[in-house]
Amino acid sequence: MSFYRNAVWFVKGLQEYTKSGYEAAAKHFVAADLDVNLSGRSFMITGANSGIGKATAQEIASRGGTIHMVCRNEGRAEAAKEEIVERSKNQNVHVHIVDMSSAREVWEFAQNFSQSNTVHVLINNAGCMVNQRELTEEGLEKNFATNTLGTYILTTALIPALKKVEDPRVVTVSSGGMLTQKLNVDDLQFEKGTFDGTMVYAQNKRQQVILTDRWASQHKEIHFSCMHPGWADTPAVQTSMPSFHAKMQNKLRTEAMGGDTAVWLSVSAAAIKQPSGLFFQDRKAVATHLPLASTRSSPQDEEKLQAALDEFALKFKP
Repeated sequence: MSFYRNAVWFVKGLQEYTKSGYEAAAKHFVAADLDVNLSGRSFMITGANSGIGKATAQEIASRGGTIHMVCRNEGRAEAAKEEIVERSKNQNVHVHIVDMSSAREVWEFAQNFSQSNTVHVLINNAGCMVNQRELTEEGLEKNFATNTLGTYILTTALIPALKKVEDPRVVTVSSGGMLTQKLNVDDLQFEKGTFDGTMVYAQNKRQQVILTDRWASQHKEIHFSCMHPGWADTPAVQTSMPSFHAKMQNKLRTEAMGGDTAVWLSVSAAAIKQPSGLFFQDRKAVATHLPLASTRSSPQDEEKLQAALDEFALKFKP
């Protein structure tokens, strides 16, 4: 079954996830959707110092939005901020140094931020694909800690603040790679079997899609969405998937193309006319399962995922 899923997904990717796939989809985009003045709106973007996160921050800053960049590396974050400010002529760009793989650090940041700042839109973009099994200082597998638990804690901790503002949104940058995975709640930290970083990443991205759907049903005042950026030429792809990058380099999307749907979901009036909780690709809601791929999980397993994350989150709550 995994061979079938991977083969179908790769063929789909060649047609849809590449630069030419984006260009074909973009013919149907409504340019006016992004013709907005975001002055007075506050956007928190994790992993905003490079790749899709930086491209997204740039687009939003250029429309007047206040940007809160949540980054791990101070030097790279400050350099990215300087570039964003210079290009957008928007001084309202702020850097927050947070390691998204540290559950305690994410909690502390979110709690402190909420006390003195407003957030209208949270963009969960930070992620990693570590190809060897590594543990964080808190004893958690690093991909899970960053992609799933860090995202879960930050979102959960900011929900009360989001509910206080007008038109709150949460956008999570997932991946079409999740289409190859069925939720596995029995091994969230990948302790069993052979460790495969690409598979682990795709499993984390499946978890994000499920969480988005659950959050949408639990917090109806907030518009939740997740999206696939397509195959984009980013530093993360270059370092985590060097052979894929080398083979596909000429077909990959630019970072701005990769970030386009995240920007659209974050700022456009058209996006919130869509139901909350959906998965988007090139500004359209798309299926979260491949045909005949047997990747659907039971409601019980999805509930079990959220319960497990709640338990982890409480364990590290200051």
